[in-house]
Parts: sequence; C-alpha cells; structure tokens
Amino acid sequence: MFAIIETGGKQYKIEKGSVLEIEKLELNAEDKIEIDKVVLIVDGDDVKMGTPYLEGAFAEVKVLEQTKADKIYVYKMKAKKRYQKKQGHRQKLTKVEVLSISASGAKPVEKKVKEEVVIAKKPKAEKKPKTEKKTTVKKATTKKTTSEEKEA
Repeated sequence: MFAIIETGGKQYKIEKGSVLEIEKLELNAEDKIEIDKVVLIVDGDDVKMGTPYLEGAFAEVKVLEQTKADKIYVYKMKAKKRYQKKQGHRQKLTKVEVLSISASGAKPVEKKVKEEVVIAKKPKAEKKPKTEKKTTVKKATTKKTTSEEKEA
C-alpha cells in the first residue's frame, strides 16, 4: 500500500515506515500529526484518486527532527560589465516518519467546532425627524476693476 500526499506545495510518494524530508513544519521532535491532503491511495488493485483530495483519508506521521538541506550557491555574472554576484541558500526541512495511511478515516478525527461569537449590538438611537434645511443666500460681491482701483 502506498499513497501520494501533498505538503509544502510538493507531492510525495509514501509507504508505511518510510522516512522523508519535507518543507519545514513548526513542530517539535516526537510530535505526531495527520496530513489530510491525500491525492492518491493504491492498495493492490484498488486505486482511489481524489479530486483534488480524498475525503476522509489521511496519513499519520511523526516528526523526527528539524534539519537543513545542503547549501546551494547561486552565481550571477554579466560578461565585460564587471558584475558578479554570489548568493547561498540552505532550505529548512523537517524529517518525518510515516506511521500509518488510512483511506477511509477509520480513526475518529476530532472536529473543531467553530464557536460563533455573538456581538451584542447597541440599540440604535431613534432617528430625529428631518427638519427643513435652511437656505442661505450669499451676498454677491463685485470685484473692483483696475480703473475703479485707480480712482479709489
């Protein structure tokens, strides 16, 4: 029996007892988690494929350790322009061991019930009846012309 799971944006082929390095998970050593993004399960001639994931299927894995991958160097250069750049990167990984693969959710999974938060609304103040808008008339102002300014 083997399965294909998805975690960290990548897909992995797993079997019971296999050890693999996946993208870093924020967990401690000896923690157990269930990965529910199971894409495919093959058990002999029985093949189950999800669209995109299988309902109720999960893989139980145990975290062994947090590690880092080998260093990768990225080197950029532009010929005849005196431009060179060297950069290194070490990807953080989590080493996990597959404990079991379940195709039908045989183990009862604890469902987290979303608690609805009821916010007490303040009673709205009664609206006052609209009063007629007061209209104001602006006084017209005349601008003095240059000839009037000279006389003044």
